[in-house]
Amino acid sequence: MITEKKIQAKSGFTMLFTLLAALLLDIVLIVVAGNARIIPLMIVSIIAIPVIFVMFFGLFMVHPNQSKVLQLFGRYVGTVKNTGLRWANPFYAKKAVSVKVRNFESGQLKVNDSAGNPIEIATVVVWKVVDTAEAIFEVDDYESFVQIQTEAALRNMASAHPYESHQGEKITLRSSPQEIAELLQKEVQDRLDKAGVEVIEARISHLAYAQEIAASMLKRQQAQAIVSARTQIVEGAVGMVEIALEQLSTRDIIELDDERKAAMVSNLLVVLCGEENAQPIINSGSLY
Repeated sequence: MITEKKIQAKSGFTMLFTLLAALLLDIVLIVVAGNARIIPLMIVSIIAIPVIFVMFFGLFMVHPNQSKVLQLFGRYVGTVKNTGLRWANPFYAKKAVSVKVRNFESGQLKVNDSAGNPIEIATVVVWKVVDTAEAIFEVDDYESFVQIQTEAALRNMASAHPYESHQGEKITLRSSPQEIAELLQKEVQDRLDKAGVEVIEARISHLAYAQEIAASMLKRQQAQAIVSARTQIVEGAVGMVEIALEQLSTRDIIELDDERKAAMVSNLLVVLCGEENAQPIINSGSLY
């Protein structure tokens, strides 16, 4: 595996002034040699002009958050990260690689969760290149590699967990966003290590049931919510009835036998658990 090797390129401004001075000096020598008819000096000066022009091709720019990968006839030489105008061997091939932090948002993928339910899911991945040599030489196109492997990791992670808890699962796609984000980041990072890419963050950006089952799942969620709410109402009502009977007995307000307690409990539960307001009935006869 080829790994990044940092090299220091020479200052481009120093080489620019040196080459300009050499070019000017060479022109002067040509003129002097021509006037003095010094043929060997003239020949050498004329040959030096294209050599100096070739040396100008060694100048290149390195922008902030950018690196230049240098190759000599197919052999990796090193990576220059010093910003500004630089100079290196004019025969080096120079390829720019951005090391900025970048985002990739996948499209909405349709996959089956661990329970077999079709869902739509998408993710946003924040990444950057940390090893330019691996990014250039270990994969064909590192940007395309990031996209494809991110979507593959998302599919694999989504199929390993349920959309929501049905049998007491601890980690679900909908209810455990932080845990799912950590698992997704690790999954994507494992796939992108060979490309010299660091995954800074990975999070789910879209999550929903597929359209063909969305209506059915919504009814199921509504039913679960109603059952949960009813359970809580009944627990509260039973506690209130218990408190009422206890206080009636403690304060000796009225003495009730089992049958009358049952009737009272039934009436209180109807009042407390009913969806509509209870209609009072006025007893004009005896107490019972």
